[in-house]
Amino acid sequence: MIQLDRLTKSFATRGGRKMIVKDLNVIFPTGASVALLGRNGTGKSTLLKLIAGTIRPDFGQVLSTGTVSYPVGFAGSFHADLTGRQNARFVARLYGADTDDLVHFVKDFAELGEHFDMPFRTYSAGMRSRLSFGVSMAIPFDTYLVDEVTSVGDGAFRQKSIRMFDKRRETSGAIVVSHSPPMVRCICDMGAVLEDGALHFYNDVDAALTHHEETLKRPVTT
Repeated sequence: MIQLDRLTKSFATRGGRKMIVKDLNVIFPTGASVALLGRNGTGKSTLLKLIAGTIRPDFGQVLSTGTVSYPVGFAGSFHADLTGRQNARFVARLYGADTDDLVHFVKDFAELGEHFDMPFRTYSAGMRSRLSFGVSMAIPFDTYLVDEVTSVGDGAFRQKSIRMFDKRRETSGAIVVSHSPPMVRCICDMGAVLEDGALHFYNDVDAALTHHEETLKRPVTT
């Protein structure tokens, strides 16, 4: 279970403070796979980082009864001057995983070839996402945070990623950012729509998708 307790976050902009989330009180149930929906720029990736603990809220807190991954697809967890292999070893030590087992898994899964032993700063966006996804899936988290990673790469790698994600979901929950309704219906059973700092939670993923589609029809407010 993940609980958002009065969670509030804003950022300073030239026009004043932009509210990302305001006084959120939401519970993500244990083992559920929840789609996180919303317009571009509403703060979905920021909310994932708040849940992961990689950024701090202005007010409130995130409570969890289990382990939570960093956002899959978020490259900020890796050091630019370390190789893919070295970054994988670092994350393994950080989470108390077996370093050799994790490196073997990531090397096989990410399919980076010789780039696995090259500095992370030389990677393309797709290669960074492959490394991030491989490292995250190698560690048994109770909840996985996923930010559009399955949209990166060719068709064969996307299908491979989905199969691995489905395997992990047999014993874990997930919070998934995706702009693809078919993908959402395939891998999620609940949904939440982030809109104007509020999070609208639905036990039925189709109801969440309907709400999201309605928000896309409305004029963008500034």
